[in-house]
Amino acid sequence: MGEQKRKNHTKNDFIFGKRNYKFMFIGLACISLGFILMSGGGSNDPNVFNPEIFNFRRIRLAPTLVLIGFGIQIYAILLNPLDKNSKL
Repeated sequence: MGEQKRKNHTKNDFIFGKRNYKFMFIGLACISLGFILMSGGGSNDPNVFNPEIFNFRRIRLAPTLVLIGFGIQIYAILLNPLDKNSKL
């Protein structure tokens, strides 16, 4: 009887709310996009220098996207999940 009562009282609640997970996936997408933009620009021949590795996309844009993604992840973790009774 005690085990049945304990099963009825336990709920399978997630730690974070739906909004938290949305922001986490947005942050993960920003981080992934940043790393994708950083890739490439190499050369097949090690004796040939390719200046494409120093363009704006790889030096400025991609690391900025990664840092923004990490900031969104921190915000998603610290975001207070909404109560089930509140609307928004």
